[in-house]
Amino acid sequence: MGNTKAVKIVGIVAMVAGLLMIIAGGVTWGLVSSQLADENITVAEDAAAFAGKTVNGPLDAYYQADIIKHHALEATGGKTYAELDREDPLRATAMNASFLRASLFTSVVAFGVAAFAIGMGLLTILLGWAVTALASVKVSAPATASASA
Repeated sequence: MGNTKAVKIVGIVAMVAGLLMIIAGGVTWGLVSSQLADENITVAEDAAAFAGKTVNGPLDAYYQADIIKHHALEATGGKTYAELDREDPLRATAMNASFLRASLFTSVVAFGVAAFAIGMGLLTILLGWAVTALASVKVSAPATASASA
């Protein structure tokens, strides 16, 4: 019975840690979203989705990166940066497109990490709550059967 207090403390610590993960994930999501919005990037009109929308979330960042790839390949005749000759003037176009795509994909990954932190925080809170609740359950000793002959 002496371990009940320690188990409750572990449960409470888990719930606090979960709350901190949710807060950190939310702050990260908000920062990445606001930084993207500050760049005033608009999804191209010919993108597969979110055309004309300001890039400030993971999906519109993904679709803008996708259309940048399409435009770059169109401009270079289907060749990537690595496939173009070093003296080809289109190599700079391919390089810029690759840089922009990598930047947008970095934000997509940051949104994913933030969502993961929020999800793990929620799970940790639930597990902490369960541990705390189980520590409060009174367990009675099983009745012993009397030996009668």
